[in-house]
Amino acid sequence: MNFKLQKRLAKELLDVGESKIFIDSSHKDEIKDAITKADVRNLIKKGYIYAKKENKRSRARARTRHEQKVKGRRKGLGKRKGRKTARLGRKEAWMDRVRPQRELLKKIKVSGSVPKENWKKLYSMVKGGFFRSRAHLKLYIEKSEMSKKHLRSDKK
Repeated sequence: MNFKLQKRLAKELLDVGESKIFIDSSHKDEIKDAITKADVRNLIKKGYIYAKKENKRSRARARTRHEQKVKGRRKGLGKRKGRKTARLGRKEAWMDRVRPQRELLKKIKVSGSVPKENWKKLYSMVKGGFFRSRAHLKLYIEKSEMSKKHLRSDKK
């Protein structure tokens, strides 16, 4: 049977495309008699004509991607936009560098392995951002022979 008129009326009432309209074939006679919008409206109320559900996008891929991001993946160079400082500000980066260096200097001061004058010089160098990391600071102390160990070995 051809329900072209009924489909057209139903699509206008349900505000969907004609391909989304579903007509129950077990009630053919009743549907065939419906020639006005009011008739079709009644059939929609009865449930003989209805709009198929819209196909929605699956979130499965989005969920797996999110799980990977939580783990710390998918953060390579190709994913980054903006400057380096857009992700971690200059000040925050400086704080992350300087605080561990100052902690190391505190330990050195407490242990007394570096003379006071040298310690003060090292502290101001840390403040000035001379050292890249704690390891760089340690290396500088060893190379410049600032530690008391080196001073003792020179006297012998």
